Amino acid sequence: MNKVLILGAGGVGRVVLHKCTQYPETFQEITFASRTKSKCDAIVADVKNYPKPIRTEKVDADSVPELVALIRDVQPDLVIHVALPYQDLAIMDACLETGVHYLDTANYEHPDLAKFEYGPQWAYQEKFEKAGLLALLGAGFDPGMTNVYTAYARKHHFDRMDTVDIIDCNAGDHGYPFATNFNPEINIREVSAKGRYYENGQWIETEPLSVKKTFDFPGGIGPKEMYLLYHEEMESLVRFYPEVKRMRFWMTFGQSYLTHLKVLENVGMTRIDPVLFEGKEIIPLQFLKFLLPDPASLGPRTVGKTCIGCWIHGVKDGRERTYYVYNICDHQECFKEVGAQAVSYTTGVPAALAAKMILTKTWSGKGVFNMEQFDPDPFMNEIGPFGLPWVETFPAGQEF
Repeated sequence: MNKVLILGAGGVGRVVLHKCTQYPETFQEITFASRTKSKCDAIVADVKNYPKPIRTEKVDADSVPELVALIRDVQPDLVIHVALPYQDLAIMDACLETGVHYLDTANYEHPDLAKFEYGPQWAYQEKFEKAGLLALLGAGFDPGMTNVYTAYARKHHFDRMDTVDIIDCNAGDHGYPFATNFNPEINIREVSAKGRYYENGQWIETEPLSVKKTFDFPGGIGPKEMYLLYHEEMESLVRFYPEVKRMRFWMTFGQSYLTHLKVLENVGMTRIDPVLFEGKEIIPLQFLKFLLPDPASLGPRTVGKTCIGCWIHGVKDGRERTYYVYNICDHQECFKEVGAQAVSYTTGVPAALAAKMILTKTWSGKGVFNMEQFDPDPFMNEIGPFGLPWVETFPAGQEF
């Protein structure tokens, strides 16, 4: 019997749970756990037509002993970690101690450093290999789906990839002057960090949000300004596709978001170091997170679409070619299906399918893996029916 333990009851956790329950022949027993059990209970109450009771539990995912005790009690085949990226290593340690496969959607972030990288998790390669376990990293959309898009492009459409641009547009509107579509602390740390892109074998750093360009997005979205950021999938993609000469990541932001972010930075509210307030230490960004709308609450009020994909240029059969593969997702359609907006949906759906790939042994191995290391074809064949249909085009004569 296939058993899974889902950790994290935010927007992505909601999507993963709903998607798993849609495939009871694969996900035959589900436990749903987070720091706040009542959040799990509320999400489970929305699930329809799953043939078995879904167990909910309280656990502190920062505590390896608590995690180990829960995993030993549940005895899952796979832990699906959709809590916070600060907790990656603790959960990986618990999986090693209990002999369980591991999956996450975002690479490790140190709580006290505005920095994210795969290095600390890649260092677990030998441990997972010796234990005969699989750890799959970054199985969301970006990272995750974008890695699979790139692997699929390389397998079917290129003999050599020269440039890869990952393009992430959220054209949704939630009606608030300022809110984030996923965890505010992670979102603001990511956006306010210095940009970085890869070119000719080296990483080039840019000032935060200092490089931008306009792109005409498909699906009726139209022209949007997008900004160059550093994003983690580039770290693994340049490792596994060293032929690529340049790799960049772009994300769109509305002017209201950027204006509020600049003001918050200027007054110190995005700081991650502790400050003394009325005799107590507080971290300004964590306090700001408390004040902002919960991303999981944005679903009912968010309208519009997302468009995320990869624009790749390279050579096939001696001729240059450009390839653009992408998904368009509608916020309100996602909410109707699972009660979450599209940013959570596009992260949770690939995670659930990646879990299915592991449980059915379609993807298998011993050690620590990124998504692009597996055969992309079975994933691409299923991801459309799973909820994220994709479109591929070959733009003629278009430079990026």
